[in-house]
Amino acid sequence: MTREPGQPPAADRPHDETTRPPRVVLGVSGGIAAYKACELLRRLTESGHDVTVVPTAAALEFVGAPTWSALSGKPVSAQVWDSVHEVPHVRIGQQADLVVVAPATADLLAKAAHGLADDLLTNTLLTARCPVVFAPAMHTEMWEHPATQANVATLRERGALVVEPAEGRLTGADTGKGRFPGPSEIFEVARAVLSRAGAANLLDLAGRRVVVSAGGTREPLDPVRFLGNRSSGLQGYALARTAAARGAEVTLVAANVTLPDPAGVKVVRVETTAQLRDAVLSAAATADAVVMAAAPADYRPVTVSEAKIKKAEDGSAPTIELAQNPDILAELSHDRLRAGQVVVGFAAETGDDAGGVLDHALAKLARKGCDLLVVNDVGGGKVFGAADNEAVVLDAAGRQTAVPHGSKTALAQVVWDRVVAALETA
Repeated sequence: MTREPGQPPAADRPHDETTRPPRVVLGVSGGIAAYKACELLRRLTESGHDVTVVPTAAALEFVGAPTWSALSGKPVSAQVWDSVHEVPHVRIGQQADLVVVAPATADLLAKAAHGLADDLLTNTLLTARCPVVFAPAMHTEMWEHPATQANVATLRERGALVVEPAEGRLTGADTGKGRFPGPSEIFEVARAVLSRAGAANLLDLAGRRVVVSAGGTREPLDPVRFLGNRSSGLQGYALARTAAARGAEVTLVAANVTLPDPAGVKVVRVETTAQLRDAVLSAAATADAVVMAAAPADYRPVTVSEAKIKKAEDGSAPTIELAQNPDILAELSHDRLRAGQVVVGFAAETGDDAGGVLDHALAKLARKGCDLLVVNDVGGGKVFGAADNEAVVLDAAGRQTAVPHGSKTALAQVVWDRVVAALETA
């Protein structure tokens, strides 16, 4: 199944009444994070997915079958011997549009990598011909063990998406890498994968390193005030999330964003434009693509007051001298840090007496020198903070691809489609 450039992915287009809901198998293995999968299940069912839960016997020690059955609306079993006449160990995998194993323990990853089939879930994994997503959760030592890393590499080579675990509090007092990503973020990964059902290569960014910037920088005036903008970071986070769902190793440089970390993404937090520049250039040195979706402040105060600036009793306003910030996008575009690197910029524009939105965008494209420029009309406060977006994607020759109004995830997928095409011809 293919779609025209600029057309939203299937999961973001309206369905008619006869459209079958996507069939998702939620595999749950025996880790303490099994209880978090209940929230993932709730999100999947409430968004209209037909979900079959397949827990392991160990998972049922953490969360019982009645809970999974009540949340999914279906009977739940871990055994191949239940309802044998329906051949569940074959049919469940054959009929699935997506299999998500969350959490995936070290034991489950090992069984999947070696093709073992000693329960209903591992049988399902062998019979599934749809995309498979693993969301690992375990102690740091188990995740970093060479055996686990080899199993993960094997699964990735076979086309599975293995989401990098998060860093943070683990069982007990331990802290480190191996934490189960937020259920809402695993849900978004599942949606992103399903939205590209039928694509020739679902993991077309596998083996690629990409950098995405998001949010808006702040330039301090004093300890409590700053110059900034209204960027929410939503579009940048959608870009990072969808790149990870397409198999990329993603570094997200986030400027003053309070959103939850996307699953499988390394997040670097910054505040000022100078910090954003340093973080992006550092990560871009080894990146195949850089997408500058952040909104850096164009100017910064020449001096920053160490004390709060007090209101003058005579009503006069302070004079603030500004200096221009570095142009990160232009620097990346003109001084490519890696051969064949694709650089994408974003332009939030409004029309004025000097020209329309696209007039200003074409001038910016020529000035910046990037490979692609995503143009947003932000007149009247549009786009910032909204869940939806629409844009025009310009390439270096000025050719235009209009992306109709839809989710920011849909726009992100179109951007990555164009990036992949550019990387293949670089």
